[in-house]
Amino acid sequence: MSSIMRWKSSTAALMAIAITTGAVTPLLTFDPAQAQFNINQPRTITIPANVTLPVTYEKEKVIVNPGERLPLTLRIANDVIDSNRNVLIPARTEVVGELEPVNIDSGYYNKNKKGVRFVARELIFASGKRQQIYANSRTISETQRISKGTDTGQVLTDAAIGAGAASVISLLTGNKKIEVLEPVGGAAAGALASVLLRKKQVDVFVLRPEDDLDIILQSNLVLSRN
Repeated sequence: MSSIMRWKSSTAALMAIAITTGAVTPLLTFDPAQAQFNINQPRTITIPANVTLPVTYEKEKVIVNPGERLPLTLRIANDVIDSNRNVLIPARTEVVGELEPVNIDSGYYNKNKKGVRFVARELIFASGKRQQIYANSRTISETQRISKGTDTGQVLTDAAIGAGAASVISLLTGNKKIEVLEPVGGAAAGALASVLLRKKQVDVFVLRPEDDLDIILQSNLVLSRN
């Protein structure tokens, strides 16, 4: 990719983040009773359902097998603020959740099509405070094919890899130095190897967190402010 294309890509990402985060501002609500009558008590602010929160990750890519579950901790990409410029969710706040498989019924010929999405369970603030959250990313269904003899150098560069995907890639390519996020148990690894002995190629999900895993609130997120 040329430097011009990289600049355009970065600019587009920054614009998307600014627009998404800015959309929170006019929609935040305060609890009027708390604000008016309980001045010394924490006030609550509600970020409504369907708001999108941009996320980031320490690696450029995450690679998983169709059907594979993978615990994952993302981070909020930049400060989420209210209309008074108060920071509600600071940048770098942890978003704890997992990648989960999704069955996609897209018609008679694709009844068994697989997808994957990130489901957020909890926010962990820098102070150690934890906040339950109900949010998930969009479902990703596009896969990338890896065949025996494939040069996976470009695919694996700056990637976090689930155990299932790592086993698949290792067995097909002979690359024994693939680092995995979590190991596969002996029985599961044996079963996987048995399946792969009969295959010459496999499809995996190659997710780019900053493009694919922004989370959408599925219910109101109620935050307290002192």
